[in-house]
Amino acid sequence: QIKALLIDQYDMKNKRLDVTRPLIPPLSEFIEYLERIWTSKILTNKGPIHEEFETAVADYLGVKYISLFSSGTVALLAAIRVLKLSGEIITTPYTFVATAHSIVWSGAKPIFVDIDPTTLNIDSAKIEAAITEKTTGILPVHCYGDSCDVSMIKNIAESNGLKVIYDAAASFGVEDEGGSILRHGDLSILSFHATKVFNTFEGGAVISPDLETKQHIDHLRNFGFANEETVVVEGINGKLSEIHAAFGLLQLKYIDESLEKRKQIFSTYTEALKTLDEIALMKPNAQLRRNYSYFPVFIQDQCPISRDELYHLLKKKNIFARRYFYPLISEFPMYRSLPSSCKDNLPIALDVSNRVICLPIYPELGIEDVSLIANAIRELVSG
Repeated sequence: QIKALLIDQYDMKNKRLDVTRPLIPPLSEFIEYLERIWTSKILTNKGPIHEEFETAVADYLGVKYISLFSSGTVALLAAIRVLKLSGEIITTPYTFVATAHSIVWSGAKPIFVDIDPTTLNIDSAKIEAAITEKTTGILPVHCYGDSCDVSMIKNIAESNGLKVIYDAAASFGVEDEGGSILRHGDLSILSFHATKVFNTFEGGAVISPDLETKQHIDHLRNFGFANEETVVVEGINGKLSEIHAAFGLLQLKYIDESLEKRKQIFSTYTEALKTLDEIALMKPNAQLRRNYSYFPVFIQDQCPISRDELYHLLKKKNIFARRYFYPLISEFPMYRSLPSSCKDNLPIALDVSNRVICLPIYPELGIEDVSLIANAIRELVSG
């Protein structure tokens, strides 16, 4: 019955998904991949499906060198390791906590810098003031998938002899005028977690600038093995399995339809909510090809209810929004004592964190449901 339900979403005659219906890849295709894995008897360790997926996803993204990982967090740990970053690493508090955790797990110290009030990315103008003799790198995050000020960050890094790793966890498929934003920095990382626009259940990747760096990262991913008898670096187990790679290949076939559905949802929300004075919307970066990862709204002072009240009232209506990103990383107990976590150092990030609520957005969300969510918000915030 489940198989029949999933296959019903597939237009068997035209061999494509009908984007007017919920976007669910057919189970039959995934079963074909499972049969290939079963027949090959290779479950992991750079099997044929892993290699096929690595090539396919690199081609789709328009990057030359990509290394698949079991998660975005392990990918970030490997990126920090390969660049030998230590001491202090400058980053943003307005992101998922794995960004800072990866710095600490690498033996370095996160230094938080406030965010830009428009883009919500790290405020590039404030980075230089945070640089000390202990600083070795900058770890900006493309918040909500939208690009940081990559030109200014590059200039700052080059002027101060620093490395740059972009946490591009939510930036799959995002492009600027020169192509994929994953090409910026010394390295970029992606997350393929189940919550992302493109996912492999669990997974991630590092994007490298050259083959030598990729090979080093590939060694780190597999315990440091260069071949069956030789270990060349103190590596870790960060490999992506054949099953996860198979799911990635399947998802890749439908990613364009998925992004189109997200764009439709994003546009519907925008039209329905843009006239409300009680909430504010982000101003889209017109220079980017976006992936519509999130739809954040920001509760304004004139709103009769608080952000948290709206969050809980929506939940009572079975509308499950998320407070991304709240609390700030700097507010968590393990980071609260850092000097850079001082509230006076992060006024914009704190204010945004207390106002933001991200509305449901995923390809299977029907446009009629988007309208219902928007109407519910209008009723709640209008008193």
